Amino acid sequence: MSPLAAPAADPTLATFGKDPWWLIGGKVLVIFVFLVLTVLLSMWVERRVIGRMQLRVGPNRAGPQGLLQGLADGVKLALKEDIVPRQVDKVVFVLAPVMSAVPAFISFIIIPFGPTVSVFGHHTALQGTDLPVAVLLVLAMSSMGIYGIVLAGWSSMSPYSLLGGLRSSAQMISYEIAMGLSFVAVFMFAGSMSTSEIVAKQDHIWFAVLLAPSFVVYVITMMGESNRIPFDLPEGEGELVGGFHTEYSSLKFAMFFLAEYINLATLSALCTTLFLGGWRAPAPISTVWSGANAGWWPVLWFLVKLWLFIFFFIWLRGSLPRVRYDQLMKLGWKILMPVSLAWILLVSTIKAFKNDGYDIQQILWITAGVIAVVLVVTVVWEMVRGGEGGEIVPGAEAPAPRDPAAGGFPVPPMDAPHYHGRAREKPARPATIESASEEVTSGTH
Repeated sequence: MSPLAAPAADPTLATFGKDPWWLIGGKVLVIFVFLVLTVLLSMWVERRVIGRMQLRVGPNRAGPQGLLQGLADGVKLALKEDIVPRQVDKVVFVLAPVMSAVPAFISFIIIPFGPTVSVFGHHTALQGTDLPVAVLLVLAMSSMGIYGIVLAGWSSMSPYSLLGGLRSSAQMISYEIAMGLSFVAVFMFAGSMSTSEIVAKQDHIWFAVLLAPSFVVYVITMMGESNRIPFDLPEGEGELVGGFHTEYSSLKFAMFFLAEYINLATLSALCTTLFLGGWRAPAPISTVWSGANAGWWPVLWFLVKLWLFIFFFIWLRGSLPRVRYDQLMKLGWKILMPVSLAWILLVSTIKAFKNDGYDIQQILWITAGVIAVVLVVTVVWEMVRGGEGGEIVPGAEAPAPRDPAAGGFPVPPMDAPHYHGRAREKPARPATIESASEEVTSGTH
């Protein structure tokens, strides 16, 4: 049988667990090599793209066009001195990078690369394995990776590292809940948490179109999951030196570096699987070419979607500044979570009416009308609320000056610096050089 032909139907949960041992080991090895090469290529692409965006050259020394720069960095990190500060908790200090890197590799095992193909006469799915709760495995592994960051900050015995670890834990709680809620609508429409079955349910329309609010919420939260700009607060080199990995060097730092870029690929692949049809070809190609979703061609469509998301991450890093920590908390708790809960309630209501036999088109029109009314009421409320208190009534008392330390931001006022309520006294400056010399002479006597 030709390897370009489709030997069987799309993979399901029942097709996994029947491969020979050598084929399972080959899949694991291919996924490992793919992730390492993706990390090296992502580093090169990121440096070249941001260099072009910032009007500079970028890497161009190691290899042609700097292609071997990532490999050179890996060799350099491996040969650097491994410095371990005296006061650290050495056991936790060493295990923390491992706890960040290993879950990043495990998460990619449930990502489908393509349909069922023939490999040396054996029919197998282009996927490591699948589970009835495969998507929850990714969430569990991402939570385990956060443990590595938190323990790295705690064991370093450094205030900068500790603050970075605490930031990471609080940040994870803020966006992880919204990320999990964005998956609920996908599970409801797919009827499964299996990644292969979710891809199979998108044969006619992608969930990014059908469940656009869930897609937008996930795209925002996956930027927080990656700990990259604009949400790289656990590192925050402007205020925390390097954050949780300040005290790390050599291979331990390289493992944190590796985990970050593998998470970049995993988040992009998961978004492709859940919302962009996975390995299925886009609509114009799949409608014109009947064999676009057969054989090994779907691997190409999957890689194109994956690298589009990686480029999206790189583009944001070169375009947006780092947000403030309170802005991230507000975005997660006050915007993303309420929007996700309201969207889940709306989707479940539509599904219930559809199951009872109501006209789906009529339901969508009513839903669109309700959303429009809610948006108009919200805008009007904000306009009315914004006008209150902003006008100054003639004859009224002026509002009392605000305490600059109120609200959790103990910063001094800009016009008159104070320290604990007492003005800092500045010594009077002599008017002339002669008066200054007289003061010095009188001071010696």
